[in-house]
Amino acid sequence: MSGNVIRIIALLSGCLSGWAADPVFDVKGFIGQYCYSCHGGDKVKGQVDFSFLETDDAFEVHFELWETAAALINDREMPPEDAEQPTDEDRVLFAQWYQDKFVNSLEAHPGFFRSRRFSAEEYRNTLQTLFGFDLEVQIIEAQQTVVERSLVMKLLPTDPPGKSGFTNDTHRNPLTTLIWSQYSYLTDTALDQWFGAQNLDTFSPVIDSKNVKGSSHREATQLLGAFLPRIFRRPLEPQDLETRLERVKSARNPYSVLKHEMKAALMSPGFLYRGFLMRRQPGIQQRVDAHEYAERLSYFLWGDMPDAELMDLATEGVVFEFDVVAEQLDRMLQSSKSRYLSESFASQWFSLSDIDEGVRQVPVREVMRSQILDFMHYLFTEDRPLMELIDSDVSFVSPLIAKHYGKDRNQLKPYRKQKGIELEIVPTQRIQLQYTKERGGLLTMPGILAMNRGPVIRGTWMLERILGEHLPDPPMDVGQVPPQQPGENLSFRERFELHRDQASCALCHDKIDPLGFAAEGFDRQGAYILKGKEMLPDGEVRYLNKKGEQVDTTGIMPNGTKFTDFDSLKEILQTEYRSQIVRNIVERTLSFALCRSLELYDQPTVDSVASNMEETDGTYRDLLLMIVRSLPFRETFVRAEPL
Repeated sequence: MSGNVIRIIALLSGCLSGWAADPVFDVKGFIGQYCYSCHGGDKVKGQVDFSFLETDDAFEVHFELWETAAALINDREMPPEDAEQPTDEDRVLFAQWYQDKFVNSLEAHPGFFRSRRFSAEEYRNTLQTLFGFDLEVQIIEAQQTVVERSLVMKLLPTDPPGKSGFTNDTHRNPLTTLIWSQYSYLTDTALDQWFGAQNLDTFSPVIDSKNVKGSSHREATQLLGAFLPRIFRRPLEPQDLETRLERVKSARNPYSVLKHEMKAALMSPGFLYRGFLMRRQPGIQQRVDAHEYAERLSYFLWGDMPDAELMDLATEGVVFEFDVVAEQLDRMLQSSKSRYLSESFASQWFSLSDIDEGVRQVPVREVMRSQILDFMHYLFTEDRPLMELIDSDVSFVSPLIAKHYGKDRNQLKPYRKQKGIELEIVPTQRIQLQYTKERGGLLTMPGILAMNRGPVIRGTWMLERILGEHLPDPPMDVGQVPPQQPGENLSFRERFELHRDQASCALCHDKIDPLGFAAEGFDRQGAYILKGKEMLPDGEVRYLNKKGEQVDTTGIMPNGTKFTDFDSLKEILQTEYRSQIVRNIVERTLSFALCRSLELYDQPTVDSVASNMEETDGTYRDLLLMIVRSLPFRETFVRAEPL
């Protein structure tokens, strides 16, 4: 919302020309007079709480609350209509105070250094890359099921989303005794399998007791010396490496000691925690070291450890170079590992796990999810514009959801079901939308619509996930929309309008409802139901469904712009709400890249990247490149150690 606030300030600033502004704006008095009765003390509405003003002057800590307040007050959404209203002068003075306090004086800062433990997904991927195989559970699958085969994902607890909303934000996740014991078991299992029959040629010189001592010890130290830099994702300090190798050289059984040393490394903080071994100088802002930067790149784009090429560039010290970063980004996006961006980042951004609750048939829901992930992978890896998220001529369709795509499904290549299998998950194919333009972009994909049933849920999802607005929880006493009464001939929308006719409800519903009711042309399963339209006496157009019943898809956005259906809504989103959507895309991507929630000091970076994306009609590749070159991605601030 920062961009909106700044633009509103610019529009209102002309009103101050005849006013003598007070050099010190009494913000506490302003909040006390117009806001505190509903948002302070024992009575707090909408999770907006100014109680801290009684004892705390550290306004910067609560910057997100101030950002929300500035937008609502400037948009005249607050105070409510039935409450005392600030004068225009007071509104502008408050906006100026916000601008001076949180925008004009703000300097970019990279954030504070914190090492963090692997997420379960990162741990699985890293083990798989280290050893060349995934630890799998032996399972006999039942028909129409999707089974998690990874032993890592089966054993490790599910990572809760951090403050950022993403599971890679693990800074606050404790290392419990349960997780430690699971790490130990998984490490033993991986080492046993790695030293097993499939690698017999590699390890036979080490474990064959008939070998002369010099040969077996030499092989063991060579293996350990080659493997340790991969475990720690950087070369070891010479003394540390020599100490570890010496224990193998002097051992009676080099195989046993080699295995012990490898387990010790795999159970150490240097492996389990990202950034733990970074060279750092306490008390100063500094560029991260080359291997830490390579690690940040690989876990952002791949969710996995750096490969040999990236490690070599880090060791040579050239990984920071402007052209090298661009070359590596392009190379990494073309790798199959870049699926991680869609399967982890986009999946969490759009809350795609909710599809499981909205669609019962396993093959259908998995295809619906795959369609979204394939589309996002296309956007990320084929240099597509940011706003193609909202509307696109390209889609990915499987025969299992082809019924939603009319004549466009004729582009699909014939698919033959395997014998003996009643239902199976059929991969998607890329098509060009020619006859079903209403399906263009993410918002009208069947999976998105099926997991968000009803106008309120659909509108809330779009407002939060696409426009980036954070809504408070609904009031505790909110009721249900009353059912149709005997003799009553009101549509759901008409009954809903009567139900939500309260000032406390209308504040959010004025934003939610237009987005949700625009999607009334799609049923609960995401099928398009509009078949015609008719002109009303007042000149307005209403669409008709298959039964000839009117379907009201019209609405008015909070900025006053009217639309008639979802297609016209998409046009408004791509033009009048473009800045807000671009900013949300930037904030979500940067937060995922940094593995943390964004803070006030990140706003200059967000402003710079978002402005560039808007001015240049930037692509997802451009966005990713700007992020990996940005201050918070390349630098950090290490807190001074206590005396």
